[in-house]
Amino acid sequence: MMPEGGGAARAEALSALRGLIHQQATRADLADLFAAAAAEAGRLLPWQQANLREMKREWVHATALPQDLVEAMSRAESLSEQAWRRLRPTNDFAGFLGFFREVVRLKREAAQAWGEKLSLAPYDALVDSFEPGMRASQIAPLFARLSAFLPGFIEKALQRRERETIVTCQGPFPEERQRWLALHLMARIGFDFHHGRLDTSHHPFCTGVPTDVRITTRYHLGDYTESMMSVLHESGHARYEQNLPRAWQDQPVGAARGSCIHESQSLLFEMQAGRSRAFLEFAAPILAEAFPEGCAHDRRALSPENLFRQLTQVKPGLIRTESDEVTSPCHILLRFKLEMGLIEGSLRPEDVPEAWDAGMRGLLGLSTLGNDRDGCLQDVHWPAGMFGYFPAYALGALIAAQLFRAVRRAHPDLMEHIRRGDFAVLDTWLRDHVWSRGSLLSCAELVEQATGSPLGTEAFEEHLERRYVQREP
Repeated sequence: MMPEGGGAARAEALSALRGLIHQQATRADLADLFAAAAAEAGRLLPWQQANLREMKREWVHATALPQDLVEAMSRAESLSEQAWRRLRPTNDFAGFLGFFREVVRLKREAAQAWGEKLSLAPYDALVDSFEPGMRASQIAPLFARLSAFLPGFIEKALQRRERETIVTCQGPFPEERQRWLALHLMARIGFDFHHGRLDTSHHPFCTGVPTDVRITTRYHLGDYTESMMSVLHESGHARYEQNLPRAWQDQPVGAARGSCIHESQSLLFEMQAGRSRAFLEFAAPILAEAFPEGCAHDRRALSPENLFRQLTQVKPGLIRTESDEVTSPCHILLRFKLEMGLIEGSLRPEDVPEAWDAGMRGLLGLSTLGNDRDGCLQDVHWPAGMFGYFPAYALGALIAAQLFRAVRRAHPDLMEHIRRGDFAVLDTWLRDHVWSRGSLLSCAELVEQATGSPLGTEAFEEHLERRYVQREP
């Protein structure tokens, strides 16, 4: 809601605030306090040991950076994000380049300092800030497997799509009816409106604390599915936050584990459950009630089978946030490669548009030459300094598939429950195996304990094969 003219003052305020926080987080007496706590660690319960571990981790990260760098990064990232919002619509990468160079320069400096403190490579230090314990050496083999699997699979899925007919539901779809649909679905999947709410924004997001979780969406009069699926996605984030252990609330061990697990929860609700035939059989009557005029010309438009075909189309495109779950990982593979180059110094900021175009042509056969708005300027992450976050989207998809496979194995009738609009079985399993754990375990430990095997690509590949080629439930 901030007016454009307020940006500079906001950047200075945030810089000052983060500087003050850094002062508190690096107080001289904390070293002695952590040393004393370590001497008592043997008498702590497992959750208390994990709490101490998470506190010390935050402290070590804070002490790695001088306050002037913390403030400079905050200021540069705020100004860069504001410039991005202004310059992206006009496709002005040249005008953005100065802001981008400064963000990259400062982030490389911070990554180097974190890496030296943590004995990590600079890029690993950035990934670790979003997903503790995750390393490029763990990510690279998984992404190499996806790089080998996806091109051939995309071709198979496209051939399968050509044999299907989709009936398009006719709009317009009034905003108030889309909001009614969103609130209805949120309530049915268990969103707690006593501790959260839905609003409208330029881009969907989820934020807040477990007792006050805010999610947003946006509405397009010609397409209700974008809002519907974004609401399911953000509700997955929200349900994770709302179900974190209340006994550990406001303590580090009670926080969400990290970006990979968080993204897995949003993708589990949006992709694994939300685009399944079972869910769409449950949702079809609700959609018909929301948009009675939309299917008046052809009642097949809102049938479960037609909805399934519509919401599982594979169509390579330029925009990550609009991509289907088959081609979406390709967008992440590109960003992972480029941001590693930016942090390691093998890629200069001014060369990003050309490298982006080459990567898109190689992965999806699409060009962004001269179209930076839909190329390297499309995401807010780099303008905001969020280097190291992108891998979480693809890793979250892998985790979501592996978790959902584990739930289905534990409860073979899961899809029947979802078909009836009953999410209690899914909720209970997620609460027991994911939500209640907070940050007690690492991402790798949580996935292996919940599913019985280390994180891999097999469940995701099986899921894609079943849904997009075999077209099974």
